[in-house]
Amino acid sequence: MAELYLLTPPKIDDDFADVLARTLDAGRVSALQLRLKEHSDAEIEALAPKLIEIAHQRGVSVILNDDAALAAKLGCDGVHIGQEDGSIRDARAVMGPKAIVGVTCHDSRHLAMTAGEQGADYVAFGAFFDTATKSPKTRADLDILVWWTELFELPCVAIGGITAENASELIAAGADYIAVCGGVWSHPDGPEAACAGLSQLLD
Repeated sequence: MAELYLLTPPKIDDDFADVLARTLDAGRVSALQLRLKEHSDAEIEALAPKLIEIAHQRGVSVILNDDAALAAKLGCDGVHIGQEDGSIRDARAVMGPKAIVGVTCHDSRHLAMTAGEQGADYVAFGAFFDTATKSPKTRADLDILVWWTELFELPCVAIGGITAENASELIAAGADYIAVCGGVWSHPDGPEAACAGLSQLLD
């Protein structure tokens, strides 16, 4: 059974905490990634505590993007690192042995196997679809999910342009987590409806 991994928009305002609370209440979210790319570290330090509190009240793990030291300072449950964001070993040293360390592996089987060998808690593949959130470096095929889940027990995350309309094929291919950003926050019926719709696909 797949689980929902929600990413924040890159830029948020003071009203976002209330929107987040309603969105998490509308569906079954397992993890929340704070991916506040358009905010400074100081702004993230000011914004994050309320978001973390809201997530933790609902049993949702909080993972900060890119910065293990800041993730540890904020009391996040883990960190997600890209291929240029330092090593898994260093992130683990900063975050502690029980923290979640996830790694972007693009469309690369080699990067994923290496991440697994180095102690990652999950590997992320993508982008699977066109996305307006960022310019993806790679386009991944469903085959990589099938291959990974047949050979390895380490969880894999599918990311990139995922919506309620296209998530089913990723789930069928074996994705353990469906990472969604624009498909929730930019949904024409609002993020609560999007979260509820995606959650229905996970059963």
